[in-house]
Amino acid sequence: MKTNLLLVLFAFCVLPGVAQTFSVTYTEKLSQKPLDGRLMLFLAKSNAQEPRRQISDDADTQLMFGIDVNQWKPNQPMIVDDKAFGYPIQRISQVPAGEYYAQVLLHKYETFHRADGHVVHLPMDRGEGQQFNDAPGNVYSIPVKITLKKTTKQPFQLLITQEVPPITPPKDTKYIKHIRIKSELLSKFWGRDMYLGAHVLLPEGFDTHPEAHYPLAVFHGHFPADFSGFSETPPPADMKTDDYSARFHIYGYNKIVKDEAYNFYKQWTSKDFPRMLIVEIQHANQFYDDSYAVNSANLGPYGDAITYELIPYIEKQFRGIGQGWARFLYGGSTGGWEALAAQIFYPDEYNGCFAACPDPISFQAYTAIDLYKFSNAYYYDSPWKKTAIPGKRDYLGTVKCTVEDMNYHELAIGDKSRSGGQWDIWEAVFSPIGKDGYPQRIFDKKTGVIDKKVAEYWKEHFDLLHILQRDWAVLGPKLQGKIHIYCGDMDNYYLNNAVYLMEDFLKNVKNPTYDGEVAYGDRAEHCWNGDPNQPNYISRLRYNTMYLPKILKRISLAAPKGADLTSWKY
Repeated sequence: MKTNLLLVLFAFCVLPGVAQTFSVTYTEKLSQKPLDGRLMLFLAKSNAQEPRRQISDDADTQLMFGIDVNQWKPNQPMIVDDKAFGYPIQRISQVPAGEYYAQVLLHKYETFHRADGHVVHLPMDRGEGQQFNDAPGNVYSIPVKITLKKTTKQPFQLLITQEVPPITPPKDTKYIKHIRIKSELLSKFWGRDMYLGAHVLLPEGFDTHPEAHYPLAVFHGHFPADFSGFSETPPPADMKTDDYSARFHIYGYNKIVKDEAYNFYKQWTSKDFPRMLIVEIQHANQFYDDSYAVNSANLGPYGDAITYELIPYIEKQFRGIGQGWARFLYGGSTGGWEALAAQIFYPDEYNGCFAACPDPISFQAYTAIDLYKFSNAYYYDSPWKKTAIPGKRDYLGTVKCTVEDMNYHELAIGDKSRSGGQWDIWEAVFSPIGKDGYPQRIFDKKTGVIDKKVAEYWKEHFDLLHILQRDWAVLGPKLQGKIHIYCGDMDNYYLNNAVYLMEDFLKNVKNPTYDGEVAYGDRAEHCWNGDPNQPNYISRLRYNTMYLPKILKRISLAAPKGADLTSWKY
């Protein structure tokens, strides 16, 4: 009985799929010029959501396949077949027969003639934060129901008729102002005009106290469509609370978010709350929804552009004090890494950082991978076993997907680090430029084999722990009292592993001691930010109200003699 069952299971696993092809066209109504980009085919078992919105790293993901297209002309059939790379099934011929909803989308690429002489084709952000489903100008088809059969027939015909509309920019309010400046540094690097944006939250009394000059707090994070977590109006009293958050396992989370945003407004405008400027930066680019706020071989001098162009412009425009002692950094996840990195790379320009659940701050713990010791990023080294390296877990340690799963997902969206995904942006920021003008791979995207030369480049340029160890004699006196790191000990992406290594160094370093703080949330998942008294789903909404009073204290204590500590305290 047991033997027969195994034979049945084996037979099921090797059954051939469908050797099917798809022929895709678009008309002159969408574009009269040839198009470049990534053509993606999506197959889903239901149409509860459009198939293009049913792809994820989780177990309920549906299917997608991607190919590059160059100079694709109107009415020219583009064939998607077994050459397309797919996720989570790699080939269309492996798709089981059955009924599916099919949809295609073209993520458009533009041509960039960089100052280094390389010509590259990349998806420029168009105000959406590098989200291919929502990028204005991207074109897609209406989902159609199809039946895949084992016998090969004529290609399925899919017609692209839809275009993602432009995004309406947010409007200024009394408290929130929106700015956009041309960066000369980035424009020179990319060979075309490049811009930085920001949402600035003004303090209560800004207009009635023209003599006041304010400290500045930079709230780093992912692409903000507008200033997040601040609302002058409460949620409707009859707002429904039947929405369910699978992440936090509670109902009514949308109302909680709106309640917290209104509570922040009430605190912000109260008599005793700190008066300062808060800035959220818009630096979405060709690779991701933000730049990681550092100078990068592949992205350009974003660190300098933010620190020496954008921030001084904001301070001049909105009466900032404009000195390093009066600037502070904070953020979570990507923003946590950015806050710590900017503090390390520009130690005199900022007076401290709160880095919550930061992206890998040591590449000895690049999530669950040691880039310096492991030979493969997908499987643990072993002469006989093939044990997958986990990529995501819950607070009990249940693995949701592997590192290989996550990277195959990205590779289906785009090759050459062009997916706009998490692993690809790390590669784009941290890697040297390859001979083809695109980022050098830290590991082979299909096999997981790690490139040790690239890992060594990462170590010397962006391994924050290594940089502190190497340069503490110079950096230590500039960073004393400025570094504060917080992380859940069950971070979903194993980011706490690198924090442990950083803590070991910081707590034992001498001449000088670091005089900061490293703390962990018991069984807390991603984006725990240092509050032991609130659940994650609440504390993650209170970065501003929790951190700003601490920032005020730090700025006041560390201010130089004769500094302005009065005009902004009213």
